Amino acid sequence: MPKDLRSKATTLTTSDGVHLSALVLGDGPDGVLLDHEQGYNICSFVDIGRKLAERGYHVVIPEYRNHGASEKLTANEHIDRDARAGLAELRRVGAKRVFLAGASCGGTTAAVAGVDTPLRVVGLLMMSSPARCLGADGVAAVRKLEVPTLLVVSPGDMQGAVEKQVREVYAASAARKKQLVIDRSGRHGTDMIKRAGASGAALQDRVIAFVVDSYDASR
Repeated sequence: MPKDLRSKATTLTTSDGVHLSALVLGDGPDGVLLDHEQGYNICSFVDIGRKLAERGYHVVIPEYRNHGASEKLTANEHIDRDARAGLAELRRVGAKRVFLAGASCGGTTAAVAGVDTPLRVVGLLMMSSPARCLGADGVAAVRKLEVPTLLVVSPGDMQGAVEKQVREVYAASAARKKQLVIDRSGRHGTDMIKRAGASGAALQDRVIAFVVDSYDASR
């Protein structure tokens, strides 16, 4: 974790008693949940989290069980509870609304957790997110989320297997405003931003603009 953000670190406790590390950036009623990929950590979303906090958003980046500094367990199940813990922290620190975002399984669990959160959901971002992951059913979730939705995938990711699942999610989405962005980098999740040079920087700008636009549309 960057040294200048260590004071922003905190510990979350899930509904099944698992302790998670997390970053809380910014403040105010407009929240953003950023859920990382399996096998990654908080750093996946630090750059975007910083930029959103600078724009006045209240950002929480939880770190999944069995990842980074979070508690280690024998099983890697129920990660949707980790996403819900992130939403509970946003509510605790004063957020009233939330934009849901995640990469790979993080996007799937963000959508699932967003279905029953008491926070008002204003938008959804899923990057390379499978239709289903570790018991979390993203297809069932997006059928209930009518908020602006941005799905991003690279056709070269796992020889097209990920794109097929993202298209399934897109087809199921109940959102009246939804976008499917095909990224040509061949990368997965936040690597489409962090490791794709100029195209990655452009995608990051597009993601941030989508958060801003979703909040504007909700007012």
